[in-house]
Amino acid sequence: MESVKSREDDIEMEAIALSSPSMEELANDVLNNDRKENISHGKNAKLGNILITIREKFNVIVNFVADQWLKQYCLAAKSDQTRVYQVWPGNNVLLNLFLVSTTDPGIIPRNHRTLSEEIGSSNGGTRRKRVTINGIELKLKYCHICKIYRPPRSSHCVICNNCVEKFDHHCPWVGQCIALRNYIFYMTFVISALNFFVYIFVFTVWRIQQRMSRNGNGLIGMMMNYPETMALVLFSFAAIWFLCGLVIFHVYLIAINQTAYENFRKCYMGSGNPFNKGILCNIKQALFSPLQPSRVDFGAQVTTIELVKIFEDQMEGDQV
Repeated sequence: MESVKSREDDIEMEAIALSSPSMEELANDVLNNDRKENISHGKNAKLGNILITIREKFNVIVNFVADQWLKQYCLAAKSDQTRVYQVWPGNNVLLNLFLVSTTDPGIIPRNHRTLSEEIGSSNGGTRRKRVTINGIELKLKYCHICKIYRPPRSSHCVICNNCVEKFDHHCPWVGQCIALRNYIFYMTFVISALNFFVYIFVFTVWRIQQRMSRNGNGLIGMMMNYPETMALVLFSFAAIWFLCGLVIFHVYLIAINQTAYENFRKCYMGSGNPFNKGILCNIKQALFSPLQPSRVDFGAQVTTIELVKIFEDQMEGDQV
């Protein structure tokens, strides 16, 4: 019996020996794991080195651009030369301001005949006139000051005291109505003004950052030492917000082919907008249409009788 037990024990020991890995295999497994860890660590190290290199090159590019910016755009630099692109933003604003202020917005000439004469000479003798545009009927309003039936989208400006075609609004900043013939110049004026204030804001903030890093002053120190610079930053920031909102609003109006006056009065709430032809056609019509000739002959001679009629119309308009 003892011999049988000893043989069974030997068989169990052999099975355990066969099932358990040898020391050599364990050592190989440890070496393989170390190699994998070294490879992954090497990959991470390479990736880290690549990121560090990219960061260093990016810092070099940023510093180079900053140096070039300060050299080229600093009007108070050592060079007394003024470059074209340094004065272009401001000149662009002045040019567009001149164009929008001096261009006829689309004034409709007055008719000196009375309403009764106008009705009597018309077919049917009716006071009301209607037109159909793209299947939508629009009513033409009669202006008692200019003595005309205003075309669609026209309105009488109470400040200029004239009926203006495709009236958008009267802009107090330029002292002129914004309408059919000068709307494109108004948009370029607003966009150029936005570009000008962005230019001022970015350059001034950059100068503040340079002075703070050079002198070691904080924001309070900058406000104490350079109050005019901080005031310029705040003013430019406020102007950017205002002009951004104005540009976005007018881009929206162009996309739906509405004027600011129509949008404010909600003229097309009950019915669709008969002038809306799609975004692309609306943009083309508003910004890329040729400038229509003015209806007013500014070089024509005015007689004394016409001056009296104009004065009477002016007095009548003031009373209304």
